Amino acid sequence: MKAAITGPTGHVGITLAQALLDRGDDVRAIVRGASAALDHLALERVPGDVRDLATLVAAFKGVEVVFHAAARISITRSDMRETMEVNVGGTRNVIEACRKAGVRRLVHFSSIEALNPFPLDTPVDEDRPAVSGSAGSPYAVSKAIAEAEVKRASADGLDAVILNPTAIIGPNDTKPSLLGRAIMSFARGSIPFLIDGGFDWVDVRDVAGSAVQAADRGVSGTRYILGGRWASMAELASLACEAVGRRPPRIMVPLALAQAWAPISSAWCRVAGRQPLFTGYTLSVLRGNRNTSHDRAARDLGHDPRDLRVTVRDTCAWFNSQNGRA
Repeated sequence: MKAAITGPTGHVGITLAQALLDRGDDVRAIVRGASAALDHLALERVPGDVRDLATLVAAFKGVEVVFHAAARISITRSDMRETMEVNVGGTRNVIEACRKAGVRRLVHFSSIEALNPFPLDTPVDEDRPAVSGSAGSPYAVSKAIAEAEVKRASADGLDAVILNPTAIIGPNDTKPSLLGRAIMSFARGSIPFLIDGGFDWVDVRDVAGSAVQAADRGVSGTRYILGGRWASMAELASLACEAVGRRPPRIMVPLALAQAWAPISSAWCRVAGRQPLFTGYTLSVLRGNRNTSHDRAARDLGHDPRDLRVTVRDTCAWFNSQNGRA
């Protein structure tokens, strides 16, 4: 098929482009600026910006399936306006461009963060309500609103499928992502402590593979959670250290203490011009729901997440192969 990807230079976008090319599809990358991360891929590049409807309509011409992976991932409230502009406004533009260009199917990447984790004693599945403005971060709320836009468009006749990945880790993390930085910080010994809590982790390659299947087999108007398995930060650190032959840290910091320290750490990072690894928001996520069901994706899409040890090992190997460039 002829496929277009928004956000092709991101972690998911690069991996998805490779998965599509590997099976013989034609791939069009919608690029907004520098795209050196795509130099090793034999794909078509066209200019476009999710905030500019006209560029999207032109970029989607002749395309069968659009994979909308572009998003602003924010862990602070200071950039709420831009987060909403990209994640909500951009999704509205993608929907309208799909209609104008005659795209057959839209595969929209949402997030597990768009779903309310409460109550914590009940597994999160696709029937969970969305987070609200009072309960979620700006990023989570923006993804929930964008997902609602896709659902409305689907009800109005647009063929669309929604994907909700959990915490994505894995190779090809060129930016790198916040989670990729955390794994390599553990592996390199630059985080000498552990934080209580954890999350459901999924390999980016499994997300990309299931997204390709969603284009072919997904039921229109349906939401699919793409999860892996829950693991504590202590286990993640242990696996990262195991992959590089280093002893893992042993000091466990209670979550309450880490949250009390987070504002100070975030302020220091802003002064130093660095993005903080841990903020009040990221720490609150670590105490969320431990049970996430991807049964629907397994049934309809064949979603079959690989072992977390393999994912962490391959992530460390990929970062080490970049010789510090990632």
